[in-house]
Amino acid sequence: MRFHDLLEAVRNQPQALVIPAQWAQGRASFGGLVVALQYEAMRAKVPADRPVRSLAVTFVGPVAPEVPVSFEVDVLREGKAVSQVLGRVMQEGQVVTLVQGSFGASRESVVSVGALPAPEMKHWDDCQELPYIPGVTPEFMRHLAMRWSIGGMPFTGNRSRDMGGWVRLRGDLKEEPVTEAHILALVDAWPPALLPHLSKPAAGSTLTWTIEFVQPLLELSTLDWCKYRVDIEHARDGYGHAAAALWSAQGQLIALSRQTVTIFA
Repeated sequence: MRFHDLLEAVRNQPQALVIPAQWAQGRASFGGLVVALQYEAMRAKVPADRPVRSLAVTFVGPVAPEVPVSFEVDVLREGKAVSQVLGRVMQEGQVVTLVQGSFGASRESVVSVGALPAPEMKHWDDCQELPYIPGVTPEFMRHLAMRWSIGGMPFTGNRSRDMGGWVRLRGDLKEEPVTEAHILALVDAWPPALLPHLSKPAAGSTLTWTIEFVQPLLELSTLDWCKYRVDIEHARDGYGHAAAALWSAQGQLIALSRQTVTIFA
């Protein structure tokens, strides 16, 4: 199933969805997809004039592919401008992912501060793409393309503090406007920034993830390339803390992201 098809499926039936194995990431389903699906279920419970401002995610356990999963939503509070929403991804009676979302309508303000400039990168045609290799790379990578311009690829022994390049959907995809659900997949597609420091394969995963969206969203297509860069702020004792951002090809800020990751090496 394509990304578009899964989003349509969760909108129609959030209580009984099966994520195909082609969206797997090891023994778990791709986290960016799981959060995107939960976001869609949450979005349906909030007034349309309140765009999502931030999501705080805790990956409690792996979401197994090919096993029914449900996406539950509680509206915790609806104020004059802001809605606070809690989403729970449930599988076999257990909470596997928690998503707390803040949705807020725009208001007039005297404060206006522009974003810091986007990093300079080589053109995507001049960057090396991490290929999808069946049985070697995660299955979900058949649906997402990443081309490196900063730092090293996973398990190359590159000790750079930053990593990044270009990202977009690929494969048999539907051309449509980029939404917050697409942005979640584009940001989380990138491996933990600690993995390039390793010289041989080892497991790593995201423990918590906070992402903030710049509203209103830019008018982008799912065929457009976006810039991504992540910086390691600290890593020790099997945990790493990293901050990232996503920009359009023209350097306009799209989203800000922070992750606490675990690494087993």
